[in-house]
Amino acid sequence: MKIFIILLCVCLVGFVGVQLFAMKSQRNIETYPYKVIKDYGSFEVRSYESSLFSSVRLDQNKYNQASSEGFSILAGYIFGNNETNQKIEMTSPVIMTLEDSMTMMFMIPNRFNLSNLPEPNSPKIKFQEEPQKIVAAITFGGWANDDKIEKQKSLLIQSLEKEKITYSKSFAFLGYNPPYELNNRRNEIIVELIDYPKK
Repeated sequence: MKIFIILLCVCLVGFVGVQLFAMKSQRNIETYPYKVIKDYGSFEVRSYESSLFSSVRLDQNKYNQASSEGFSILAGYIFGNNETNQKIEMTSPVIMTLEDSMTMMFMIPNRFNLSNLPEPNSPKIKFQEEPQKIVAAITFGGWANDDKIEKQKSLLIQSLEKEKITYSKSFAFLGYNPPYELNNRRNEIIVELIDYPKK
């Protein structure tokens, strides 16, 4: 019984330690910069700055399958699977386009540009500049899956149509937390807006 209690205490201490580490890591991580233009309650309209991303296109249209494959490829690149074995800081969020063939993207840290980025060893990895854009964003918690993503996408569409806001077909999923972080998980669905008035 004593051994069981000791093991349980060790597990609890380890669990708390991992969660505290995750929280600290999230505070220090570089994020995709945006400004909120208007908060509608159920969703926000945001202006995102132009940013550089590494990306990989996947022959999948299911989040559960594509997220694991895409993360493995892009994480390998930033952890040193590149021509100079250089490690690159992780950024947030991880972005996945919601298309028939999904694309996963990691934002490149601000200190890099196309001239000083190491070449990836994987030919699947490309670099792309995302232009400044105005999007609508809906936020939800917990662990994401295909059903939750589809439900939140539908809720966002309903809210936009209620407000008579014109939107494009460019939907994406944004995930902010590592898989081992249990508390305060943040996920979003965004869609690029058409002719939204800049204020």
